[in-house]
Amino acid sequence: MIKNKLWKLLYWLSPFFLVAGLTIGLVTEKWGIIPLILIILAFLIFGTWIVIESRQNKWWKQRSTQTTTNALVATLAVLTILGLINFLGTRYHLRVDLTETQLFTLAPQTKQIVKTLPETVKVWLFTTDKNPLDQELLENYQRQSAKFKYEYIDPQSRPGLAEKFKVKDFGEVYLEFGEKRQLVQTINNEQRLSEIRLTNRLQQIISTNTVKAYFLQGHGEHPLSPGKNSISAAVQGLSDRNFTTSPLNLAENPQIPEDAAVVIVAGPQRELFPGEVKALQDYQNRGGNLLLMIAPNTDPKIDSLLQEWGVKLDNRLAIDISGASLGLGPAAPIITEYGEHPITKDFGNGISFYPLTRPLEIIPISGVEFTPLLKTKPYPSSWAESDQQSEKLEFNEDKDLKGPLTLGVALKRSLAISPTPITSPTPTTSPTPTISPTPTKESRLVVIGNSDFATDGLFEQQLNGDVFLNSITWLSQQDQQPLSIRPKEPRNRRINLSSLQANLLTLSALLLLPLIGLATGAIIWWRRR
Repeated sequence: MIKNKLWKLLYWLSPFFLVAGLTIGLVTEKWGIIPLILIILAFLIFGTWIVIESRQNKWWKQRSTQTTTNALVATLAVLTILGLINFLGTRYHLRVDLTETQLFTLAPQTKQIVKTLPETVKVWLFTTDKNPLDQELLENYQRQSAKFKYEYIDPQSRPGLAEKFKVKDFGEVYLEFGEKRQLVQTINNEQRLSEIRLTNRLQQIISTNTVKAYFLQGHGEHPLSPGKNSISAAVQGLSDRNFTTSPLNLAENPQIPEDAAVVIVAGPQRELFPGEVKALQDYQNRGGNLLLMIAPNTDPKIDSLLQEWGVKLDNRLAIDISGASLGLGPAAPIITEYGEHPITKDFGNGISFYPLTRPLEIIPISGVEFTPLLKTKPYPSSWAESDQQSEKLEFNEDKDLKGPLTLGVALKRSLAISPTPITSPTPTTSPTPTISPTPTKESRLVVIGNSDFATDGLFEQQLNGDVFLNSITWLSQQDQQPLSIRPKEPRNRRINLSSLQANLLTLSALLLLPLIGLATGAIIWWRRR
């Protein structure tokens, strides 16, 4: 009797040792000798008790014991499976975004920037409105890198921090990177946190370079400020990518500034002076980069420049009849096929379109690498039309050119820089000049047979803006910057009904549908009589 009581007391040491060992290990976060010994003793005592009890009472063979054991094993198995599922769900995130424009998926540009953050970046949101959509967006950023952090701040409860950032209104969102602070946007009920703005500001604040892009003016090119046929949206897009833009008039000063990373010629309507063409050639010969957007039915007199690269402007008009289903005319080619190039690497089968475009002819030149960027569909879907005055567009075997046509091309060439003699004196002879290894620079050129695709209203459509912005980024030789599709905003899916349509819809719901139901019921009743 005394032995049984003593054994029961020893049995209760098993859970005591188990709890003690787990507590010590979890609190200290060190699974040393003491917690391991306590846990092992707990299992040894428990196992010994099971063996002794089974021999004395033979309870292991009882039906109730087996049923209880099966239930216990099943419960432990379910708990183990649930634990593994929770562990995998915590460690590995699997998310499926079924929205049309992938609203809840970060753009490739965003992912690349966040994953390569050099230091910790923090987003400060000076608002008490913790909108779920904003938080979901910030969580998506945070999943890409532990260096991305964010915090909501009540400006009234922490006025010192608000003063540090010079906060003026509730809802202001700031980025902080080291000693740099930059306003992202102001959020409210109508305007939520934008991935486009956050990513662009993030790229600006971590960048150490400011790239200068010049737009040639004076020949009827598209204006830079908002207005008719302007490219103000494109200029703003460059500003968002940390570019500084300025107009350039070579007629006043035929010298391209030394700080010009890119020169853009956007839709000239009149010819350039020979001195201006010479300035562009000299600029490229010293490693400059040029974007030419030349619309059809114009002749800017830059053939001598293009001949050096093996590019010829075709005077015919690109025709694409595949766009009729999308409401676009045959003179607005739809592009879904792109060359393998950094400018278009993430485009896939996305759409871009170019109203009134001229094709390009590429002639291989030694030392010049070229990649066609924009390709139309094969004939009979597309061709180059020579008779642009005809009301009926049809292919003419003698005059027209069968597709596929090249509407845009990217080219580059290496330039040798004159070596500098280096004198190295010797003890016995006069200084001997030596020649250092010849360094090289790279000049780049992008030619597109259209300029309207980058104008306000078309720039924001499909991939048009990406073609322009990625071309400038590649031309500026900022290869460390990500080149990908810009983050997309939600699409407006509201249906605008006229008063007549709204009245018809009301009448059909209140009268037509009930009458159809009554008529159907009456017919069925009559047939069953």
